[in-house]
Amino acid sequence: MGSKYTKRYSDEYKRDAIELVRSSGRTVTEVARELGVSSESLRGWVKKARAAQDTGSGPVAGRAGQSADDRDEELKRLRKLTAEQAKTIEILKKATAFVCPERVVTAG
Repeated sequence: MGSKYTKRYSDEYKRDAIELVRSSGRTVTEVARELGVSSESLRGWVKKARAAQDTGSGPVAGRAGQSADDRDEELKRLRKLTAEQAKTIEILKKATAFVCPERVVTAG
């Protein structure tokens, strides 16, 4: 039984996170950081999805039956969402720099 402080994520959220790892070419850690999920959790979801896909069972197996067009549309949707989120993050960074210049943190 999990801790009362453990976050619960919907199956749809997990599927989208797994798909983002697969389609983005980024590491699990990078995607987890972007989504605000622990990298251990996301890594476990990806591992479980691979195992389910290999055995032909589980929630990801249903996606294996998708047509190439459906997968392409889903990939396009996720890439568009990622681009929108990146724009939002940039806007928020600029707003933070404007409002609180002393709190600006540079990457690197």
